[in-house]
Amino acid sequence: MSNNIQKAKDLIGCFASGDVEKAKSLLKENYIQHNLSYATGREAFCGSVAYLGSAPVKTTVNTIRAYEDGDKVFMQTVYNFAGAGEQVAFDIFRFENGLIAEHWDNLAAISAPNPSGRTQIDGQTEARDLDKTEINRKIIKDFLYDVMQGKNPQKTPTYFDGDTYLQHNTGIADGLSGLGAALEALGKAGIAMIYDKVHQVLAQGDMVLGVSEGTFGGKPTAYYDLWRVENGKIAEHWDVMETIAEKSAWANNNGKF
Repeated sequence: MSNNIQKAKDLIGCFASGDVEKAKSLLKENYIQHNLSYATGREAFCGSVAYLGSAPVKTTVNTIRAYEDGDKVFMQTVYNFAGAGEQVAFDIFRFENGLIAEHWDNLAAISAPNPSGRTQIDGQTEARDLDKTEINRKIIKDFLYDVMQGKNPQKTPTYFDGDTYLQHNTGIADGLSGLGAALEALGKAGIAMIYDKVHQVLAQGDMVLGVSEGTFGGKPTAYYDLWRVENGKIAEHWDVMETIAEKSAWANNNGKF
């Protein structure tokens, strides 16, 4: 495990331990927070740690996946903040001079298994094919442009190995056929899933995370999609969608992205 991955795990572990001094030692003073429910800065983060540490119900933190791309660590974790209920999250931490300088995330409630019996967190966890990181990053960048942003939808089948596609989205079945059926159902219900802009594409080996902005049913939405690429084809997918809060409700002015 890399030093930065361990530091990121140590930081979110402070929510469970309530260790304010540990959190302070890992963060830059001018830590930039993009979770719009929390104030920015190291002191604000440490305030949250202190609050959770004193809560009557202990917070739990269970990191499922953790990868590194340059100065960033991206992770999938299940949180239960002070007994409020389990949530699955993707967190991104940017490092600067050995300290955590910036954070982005998306969170959603844990749901029942999807139509194929898969959960939001099961499946392969380790990153493989580390020599193919840049090849796989380009595949996902192209997929986001061609398919998710709808620029060249006719290319969709070329990104998959037939109907072999493991799906962890809570409402979609396995396979390209499952994806097509879900999108058709949304269309019939008058719900459009639109990807307008890609903000980050982070990769380590066969694991690639896309962070995109768009709308779902007309509401501003942040899309965090983790894809596993195998032999040049998209083989598996996990995601967390989150509606972006109205600006009047933001606790910081850093923006979601």
